[in-house]
Amino acid sequence: MFSSSSMRSLEQEKIAVIGLGYVGLPVALSFGKMLPCVGFDIRQRRIDELKQGHDDTREVTTEQLKAATKLELTADPSKLADCTFFIVAVPTPIDENNRPDLTPMISASRTVGPYLKKGDIVCYESTVYPGVTEDICGPILDEKSGLKNGKDYFLAYSPERINPGDKEHTFEKIMKVVSGQNDETLERVARVYGSVVHAGVHRAQSIKVAEAAKVIENTQRDLNIALMNELALIFDRMGIRTQDVLEAAGTKWNFLKFSPGLVGGHCIGVDPYYLTTKAQELGYLPEVILAGRRINNSIGPYIAQKCVKMLTQLDVPLRKAKVGILGLTFKENVPDLRNSKIPDIAKELTQFGIDAMIHDPMGDAREAHEEYHIELTSLEKFTGLDAVILAVAHDDYVKDVESIFARVRDGGVVIDVKSAIKGVKPPRGIRLWSL
Repeated sequence: MFSSSSMRSLEQEKIAVIGLGYVGLPVALSFGKMLPCVGFDIRQRRIDELKQGHDDTREVTTEQLKAATKLELTADPSKLADCTFFIVAVPTPIDENNRPDLTPMISASRTVGPYLKKGDIVCYESTVYPGVTEDICGPILDEKSGLKNGKDYFLAYSPERINPGDKEHTFEKIMKVVSGQNDETLERVARVYGSVVHAGVHRAQSIKVAEAAKVIENTQRDLNIALMNELALIFDRMGIRTQDVLEAAGTKWNFLKFSPGLVGGHCIGVDPYYLTTKAQELGYLPEVILAGRRINNSIGPYIAQKCVKMLTQLDVPLRKAKVGILGLTFKENVPDLRNSKIPDIAKELTQFGIDAMIHDPMGDAREAHEEYHIELTSLEKFTGLDAVILAVAHDDYVKDVESIFARVRDGGVVIDVKSAIKGVKPPRGIRLWSL
């Protein structure tokens, strides 16, 4: 059996990062500052833009791209041939039935397989349910390489913990969970990641343990937010402002500080389905997790319905109502439109005959049209509105709260989804509501 560990020093490693999105690019840049590294992506346009010093995700700067002097960016898979340590960081979305879509993982495995050599390691970072690395990806790598995992080359898993838009909790500053197919592989993986992750590494007992640890991180957040959303629905019926309740409860030392809101994006709103799907395949119905998902998925329509009720109370004819939505990306201050829940608001409004305008200072207009059939509107057209929904608290919006109110007619409605408007009394009889 080929040993995966001691016969290769850190200096002998050549890293390959497969997938240069929100997760893969920071990983490639960190390694590319100190070790020979190939950053591979199937999108030639993405490679060209990065080579020009531009990252359309806005996660890294031109200076950071230039600092990775040992990084080779490419869309040519043949450049992977002399790499020794492959890191797969591709998306793991869900389909229209909320079932895991492993197509990117399978495709990446098929890309890597032909270039594997004896002694190499393939480490997956993408969020999956326990078993995907060894039971699905391993056989594909075997088939494409003609080698045998666990004997000729070795599997590993180290879950990504990238938080888009977060400039504090970056790749190098977050404890890295690592796992390997055997003890020697585990130590080699720990050594490689430990060379760039200053926060240190945690050695998981197995690949399946590491896969499970990742998928429950976001499941836990999803459930906590679901609780806040359910409380918000209850307090709204009581005429109590949820944010006031949370501020009071938050004075207790052990109260967990979560807030209600829309749950979209590529992690929290997606990852729980990887766990629930596998659980159902094993004959167990995960009631709590799915209940949380149902609550969080209901918030977009609820916000639209609240807007309709408030307009109705003002005797505004719904089919003539002028409504504007501020924000389309899945969270504030990022351009990522994946799994945004703002379209849920817009779709529900159309059920009442309201064709809302949508603006976003960061979202890509072409992507908005291709993904959601939404045409972004210029902010100049947001005037004299019956209602404005502040759906995404971009800094561009909340730095000038007065301008939000200025876009609404006297006695109109402002809906503040994330309670971003604080300490400001609405002018001209405008009604302000927050989740």
